[in-house]
Amino acid sequence: METAVVLVWLSIVVVILSRSHADRNVYPSAGVLFVHVLEREHFKGEFPPYPKAGDSSNDPITFNTNLMGYPDRPGWLRYIQRTSHSDGVLYGSPTAEHVGKATVIEITAYNRRTFETARHNLVINIMSTEEFPLPYQAEFFIKNLNVEEMLASEVLGDFLGAVKNVWQPERLNAINITSALDRGGRVPLPINNLKEGVYVMVGADVQFSSCLREVESPHNQLRCSQEMEPVISCDKKFRAQFSIDWCKINLVDVTKVVTIRSNRPDPGPGVLPDMGEYNPPSEALKSRDYFADFLITLAVPMAVAMVLFTILGYSMCCRREGVDKRNMQTPDVQLMHHSSIQKSTKELRSMSKNREISWPLSTLPVFSQSGEVVPPLHPDNYETTSMPLMQTQTNLQNQIQIPQQQLSGDRDNYCMSTFRRLEASISICFCFRCCRIYSH
Repeated sequence: METAVVLVWLSIVVVILSRSHADRNVYPSAGVLFVHVLEREHFKGEFPPYPKAGDSSNDPITFNTNLMGYPDRPGWLRYIQRTSHSDGVLYGSPTAEHVGKATVIEITAYNRRTFETARHNLVINIMSTEEFPLPYQAEFFIKNLNVEEMLASEVLGDFLGAVKNVWQPERLNAINITSALDRGGRVPLPINNLKEGVYVMVGADVQFSSCLREVESPHNQLRCSQEMEPVISCDKKFRAQFSIDWCKINLVDVTKVVTIRSNRPDPGPGVLPDMGEYNPPSEALKSRDYFADFLITLAVPMAVAMVLFTILGYSMCCRREGVDKRNMQTPDVQLMHHSSIQKSTKELRSMSKNREISWPLSTLPVFSQSGEVVPPLHPDNYETTSMPLMQTQTNLQNQIQIPQQQLSGDRDNYCMSTFRRLEASISICFCFRCCRIYSH
C-alpha cells in the first residue's frame, strides 16, 4: 500500500516537472500586434487541489514574466494583469530587428494560497512578411476602454470592423496597442465607471479616407484648440461601442517619413581588446598629507569670525554715547524742567501712599463660608472720605427714615463740603508745586 502511494506521488511530481519545463512556441509577424493570454485555468492543474473534495478551486494566481537570463522583458513586449483572479496578457508589436531571433520568455505562476510556483517557457519566433509594415497608419485614442478590455479578441475585432467600414482598405491590421498610462495619463477616479483609455494603432494599404481627413480641417482644429469636440461625419459608426477622442487621432504616412540616422559609433560586442597584462600602481607611492588642508579649512573661517566679532564688539561697547554725553547735548532748561517733573511725581506718589484711607466695604466679603452675615468692620460714623459703596444688612436695620427736604439739604451740604475740600486740596497742591519749581 505504501509503495503504491509513493508511486502515485512520484508520477504527480514527474507530471508537474514535465509541465513546468514544457516550452510553447508561437510565431508572430513583425509589424503586427502580438497577443498571448496567460490563462489561470491552464496553471490550476499544476497546484495541489483543495483538501475537501468538491470545492471549487479559485486560487489567487499572479504571473511574473521575464526574458530568460534577464530580470525584465524585451522592450517591445508588455504585460498586464489587473487582479490576481484575472488572466494575464502579454502583448506588443515586434519590429524587423527581432526577425530570426528566438525570444524565450520565462513565465512563473505564483499561487497566493499555497505559496507554490509553476514555470513555463514561451518561445517567440518572430517571422518576417513582405506586406508589412503597412504604409498608412492611424492611431486612435479610445476613452471608454482599458487596455486589457481592448486586447480581447471580440472587442478588437469589432473595432477593426468599424475602422474597415470607414477606411475601406484591402488589408487592415492592428499594429500596436498602448495604455494611456504608458503615455503619461493618470488613473481616473473610481466614479462613474471611468476608464484609463487606450491607444490603438491601425495600418492599411490605401490612402486615408475623407472621413479621417476631416480632423485636419481648420474648423475642427480650432474646435480642438478650444477643447471642443470636432464634427466628424463617421463618428456615429464608432459611438455605439467606442468613444473616440478625435482630437488625439494621429495619421502617419510611412512612405513620406524621413528617417534620421545618427552618427553614433557601433557599440561593438562589448568585449575589451587584449591590451596585455594588468599592471597595478606601485606600492612605493607616498601618501598625501592632509594636515595643511585641514588647517586651511579651519583657520580661514575662524579668522573671518574673529574679525567680525571684533567689529561687532567695538560697535556695541566702544561707540556708546552714555547718559553723561546725552545730558551734555541737552539744554539746561529742558533738563531742569524734566527733573522738576520727576521730583513732583515722586512726592505726589509718596503722599498718596501715606494717606490712611480704609478699603470700601464693597471689596470685602459679605458672607462667610458658614453662610452667616459678617458685621461691618467700621462703626456707623463714617467720614466723607471713607464712605462705603455698599452697606451691610445690619446697618440698613439701624437707619432712620429722613424727610425728603432734610435729605436734599444734607446732600447739598455734603456736595458743597466735598467740593470745597477738593478745591482747597487742589489749590494747596498747586501752590506747593509752584514753590518747588521756583525753588529750583
